[in-house]
Amino acid sequence: MSSLDESKFDLNLQLWALRIPREHCTSVGRLLHGYMLDRARIKPIVEDPTSEKNRFVILSEKIQNSDLSEIPSYVMDELKVLCNIEAVPYSITLGYSYWGADHILKQILPCGMEVPTSFETVGHVAHLNLTEDQLPYKDVIAKVIYDKNQPRILTVVNKVGTITNEFRVPTFEVLAGKNDMVTKVKQYGATFKLDYSLVYWNSRLEHEHTRLVSLFQRGETICDMFAGIGPFTIPAAQKGCLVYANDLNPDSVHYLRINAQINKVEDRVYTYNMDARAFMHHIMTVPDSDSKQKTGEAVSKDDHSKELATNEKEVVTQEMLNAGKDHQDSLNGSSVKENTAVKRQLDKAGNVFQGNGNTNKRIRGFHLTVSRPWEHVDHVIMNLPASALEFLDVFKGLIQREHWRGSLPWIHCYCFIRSTETKGSILSKAESLLSTKITDPIFHRVRDVAPNKAMFCLSFKLPIETCFRDVNNVGAE
Repeated sequence: MSSLDESKFDLNLQLWALRIPREHCTSVGRLLHGYMLDRARIKPIVEDPTSEKNRFVILSEKIQNSDLSEIPSYVMDELKVLCNIEAVPYSITLGYSYWGADHILKQILPCGMEVPTSFETVGHVAHLNLTEDQLPYKDVIAKVIYDKNQPRILTVVNKVGTITNEFRVPTFEVLAGKNDMVTKVKQYGATFKLDYSLVYWNSRLEHEHTRLVSLFQRGETICDMFAGIGPFTIPAAQKGCLVYANDLNPDSVHYLRINAQINKVEDRVYTYNMDARAFMHHIMTVPDSDSKQKTGEAVSKDDHSKELATNEKEVVTQEMLNAGKDHQDSLNGSSVKENTAVKRQLDKAGNVFQGNGNTNKRIRGFHLTVSRPWEHVDHVIMNLPASALEFLDVFKGLIQREHWRGSLPWIHCYCFIRSTETKGSILSKAESLLSTKITDPIFHRVRDVAPNKAMFCLSFKLPIETCFRDVNNVGAE
């Protein structure tokens, strides 16, 4: 079915109305409460096209007799005392424009077929996920969704086939509206620009983005291994964190940089377009200049910056350094207390990120200076639930002990758990990849993605036995 005859949805109502003087509308309305037309978006008191001095009070569909005998006599008596009234026939046609998408589609689709009135909204794009039996009706479904949601929705698309590309971006077919997939989304005080046909975005994860970012503290250093266009990176930077953000998809990195500029946090976001393992090794590699300083060799002022990636920008002021020092001091305390505190935060799924004033303004006192991720990182985000677990082996021997300062980072690894799996089996897999036990793991259920499949976030403190290249001489920091 590719066409839609809108006239088939016309409903003609043959009603009765009372012609009354306009100055008595309020009083008559009170007296006839429960006896006037009660239809969504239809006003029961309207103008009389034959006289500016009068109004029509449209009566309920249950009033069928010309003598209005369905209205109690005492009500009619009060009306006659109040003013002159005249009962007249009144007709209304409820057409296609009146009915909602659910009503229209129920008339179109075969009996028993699910009505696809819910869809993911990404800016001005409505993303349908039609089933096989709905596909023959895809064009008319898209038209109805478009008609009933414009101007908020300007493009209606449906996912075609399964996701097979390495960037996990679906292929879409535009079914209605303009062929324009470049849009903007607003979440928690941030604006994200994206081309929905080129990058991954899931509006259903807004609460999870907010929950995790709420755990970060101003001045902390964050590594986002699968950053996408920045749903974790941008709000973390707005909060005053320094973020190393990477994605394999060059289009995602392109929009990540744009979003950092739109939200005025480009001085706190370092972007990379690399394989996630290569990215972690890159930012954790100690530059030669730092090694020279350790051995007392002369180093020029420009050596350090030349050895960093060309797309890095160094941040943090004395204010931020002090904040980092305070946090560092707290990290050097009891690990039991720290784990308990972070657990408490992680379990608060409803925790809401609150920015400091206007999040679109730069945080005062932030200036460019040198950052050293090989010395300290507070959190690592691994938001690729289909395969993030497989990347945990990157942490084996990743950190050079002689350069590291303070506590080890928290790892936030997203994964799917199917009905045939358990948290225990996922934990065993993670420990196998890290070659050590994980102490006090925290599983947070993010959302159900299918009847037998749920998305989780596994958070844990990176085990010391895993990450240091030389663990034989490990002592308390």
